[in-house]
Amino acid sequence: MLALPVLVRGINNLSDARYCAGMGAQGLIFTLDQQLPGALDAATARELAGWVAGVDIIGEFGHVAGAEINRLVEECDLSGVLLRLDRGRPAWPQGLAVPVLVEVPEVVLTHPDHLAATLADLTASFPAGFALFGEAPRPYATDRAYYHQLARQAPLWLAAPADPTQAADTAQQVHPAGLILSGGDELKPGLRDFTELEAVFEALEEA
Repeated sequence: MLALPVLVRGINNLSDARYCAGMGAQGLIFTLDQQLPGALDAATARELAGWVAGVDIIGEFGHVAGAEINRLVEECDLSGVLLRLDRGRPAWPQGLAVPVLVEVPEVVLTHPDHLAATLADLTASFPAGFALFGEAPRPYATDRAYYHQLARQAPLWLAAPADPTQAADTAQQVHPAGLILSGGDELKPGLRDFTELEAVFEALEEA
């Protein structure tokens, strides 16, 4: 059992989907915005998701209208969305039917005025609920202490460091809502090297 919730981003093959679900990931993130690198079509995402059970299926989008996101939410049976948006205060998609995870730049997370304005915007724009997603803090105690306080202001997900020890330290010292790992490509159909991903999963297991 993992010590905290984990999502895996960039799922594009069945090997990753089944492996991550089996290792205890809470959710799998599929890139469904065709303007983003590595995007999958809805049919492929549905097919991959159909091979796993007991995990959240999340769609990743950039600048896509709320109506189109909601269409794909229904078509792919998504439980949430991850929004990749530019710096500044963008026009948020309107009327989303599911909770959102908003990827925000470091300047928002580390600047009190930017953070306050962003939280106010998100509260007004996403009544179904929202969480923040950003980069993990640097491996210094002062940074982790700051992010720990930030995680008490709003649900905060962090990109998990690739180093297993740093990933475990971030989980233990920051106490975020969860960590987000990155999936990878198969070496060939049905063949995938999980060495690095396995090390991080094992480091996040509860003692």
